[in-house]
Amino acid sequence: MSFEKIRENKKESVDFIIDHIGKVIKTFGKRSSGSEGEKKAAEYMGELLKPYADEVRLEPFPVHPSAFYGWIYLSVTLYLIGLVAYFFQPVASLVLFVVATFIMAGEFVMYKKLVDNLFVKKTSYNLYAVKHPSGEVKRRILFNGHMDAAFEWTFNYHLGGKGYIAHVVTSMVGVLYFFVVIILGIANKYAASPFLHGNVANILGYVCLVFVPLWIGMYFMWNEKIVSDGANDDLTGCFMSIALMKALKDNGVTLENTEIGVILTGSEEAGLRGSKAFCEAHKNEFKDVETLVFSIDTIHNADCLGVNVADLNNTVPSDPHAIDLFYNAALDVGVPIIKTSVPFGATDSAGFNQGGLKAVGITAMSHELEDYYHTRRDTADNLDRTGLENCFEAAVRTIERFDEGL
Repeated sequence: MSFEKIRENKKESVDFIIDHIGKVIKTFGKRSSGSEGEKKAAEYMGELLKPYADEVRLEPFPVHPSAFYGWIYLSVTLYLIGLVAYFFQPVASLVLFVVATFIMAGEFVMYKKLVDNLFVKKTSYNLYAVKHPSGEVKRRILFNGHMDAAFEWTFNYHLGGKGYIAHVVTSMVGVLYFFVVIILGIANKYAASPFLHGNVANILGYVCLVFVPLWIGMYFMWNEKIVSDGANDDLTGCFMSIALMKALKDNGVTLENTEIGVILTGSEEAGLRGSKAFCEAHKNEFKDVETLVFSIDTIHNADCLGVNVADLNNTVPSDPHAIDLFYNAALDVGVPIIKTSVPFGATDSAGFNQGGLKAVGITAMSHELEDYYHTRRDTADNLDRTGLENCFEAAVRTIERFDEGL
């Protein structure tokens, strides 16, 4: 049997993907980071992989899942206290501002573990499965999805993506304006000759009150009581990865020199904690041969299938070989694809690249935020069969090209 035959049978593989997405959602409950549902889903996927892999390992790691959004309570509170302090002591206001911004930038922009230890510790799991080639290992290809699901983004659910982004952007504009006001207030207070006359310094501070409702709204940016089903984000990535392993075995395709495997991560929605933990646990393990990781995340809109050349708020570049390999594979089989990036948020590709692996994120969603993204609408009846078939076909060709040494 050939790779071409696997691609011809893509409908069967997508049936497998859709069926198991529905089963996980119905059977294991909510899968927030570090939850029992996430663990049970990981165990289930591990059992599914056993017939198709030589090794299957479930690897626990500690996580503080509420920290990734918990920074909001800390930073926003410090901004509000800082605004009050501005009218009495602008230097104290600056100190509070710097601390608040440092926490926000570290946790939410760069996904660092700055305040994690302030939040409840739980156990999350990564699932690693690998199929060895028949001969010497000369290259390695790994497919990735994340097993956890997101807490609901309140404003994306109620206001849509544009409303959500407008709230975040205007809040950040308010933060920037507040910083300028603090600097002006300090400079005016300690200048030999004050340049803000009368009550101007206070008036500039009063303007900040316009942004206070927006900042308070940040407290409600996420709803810890509602967990998305995560059908698209990212059970599509998990079962796409498993389906590739299954298709190779079912169609009798044996790779001679290419090792293939999957990394299904936990706690991606908690700041890429799973991919970061995996890299830490497997230091130097993949330096023997070229190893590429394809992070498949949210395969929904066939028109948006894309290779992300940059990730994590566009701050982490993807691996050039991985980018070109998947992109050209899609073109080979006539699958529409674009080169894009992740301007807001991240996929596990960023965690892998930061951890020393070579990776790229594959997504099929509008980065303008669709209404199902991180909301209760991300359900099994909102899957896109065409998007799944296209991604599967491109992924199969990617394996084939890589095995050919391209």
